[in-house]
Amino acid sequence: MTTHTTRTTAYDALAVPATALARLRVTDDAGRACVPHTATDGGDPLRCCLRLSAPGERIALVSYAPLRRWAAETGAEPGAYDEQGPVFIHADDCGGPAPSETYPFSRAGALRTLRRYDSAGRIVGGRLLELPETPAEGFDQALAEAFADPAVTLVHVRAVEYGCFHFEVRRP
Repeated sequence: MTTHTTRTTAYDALAVPATALARLRVTDDAGRACVPHTATDGGDPLRCCLRLSAPGERIALVSYAPLRRWAAETGAEPGAYDEQGPVFIHADDCGGPAPSETYPFSRAGALRTLRRYDSAGRIVGGRLLELPETPAEGFDQALAEAFADPAVTLVHVRAVEYGCFHFEVRRP
């Protein structure tokens, strides 16, 4: 069984789970058929393996509802906080992420938002984070701050520029 944990330090960045990927590769969370294409330039952030695509790889842009998927797993009722958005994935099973010492899609100066959710799937806070010269330290600090609140069960990390879901972190 493939795990979707990619971090070996303070917090685990979780990719889209394999069971969700299998479904997304047929029909996405907006009800559209998956339409694979070949990456020409590469550099697309793949949420299946938490790395950037390489030229020539078969990928797809699909609509993904991470909170909806988590809620189905946990029995939560996120209500209006259920949202979906575009994510890149490999068109075929890639085996998931390789172990990594860094958070995915991290580069100094990038802007990220960390949305905090409680066990019912409601937003209980958030934070804008400009990644410092050592991005892992910035993430570690922001995630420690999030989980210092006992109500926080789950954190979604998103890009500010496009609002795209990057990865999730669950309470350790």
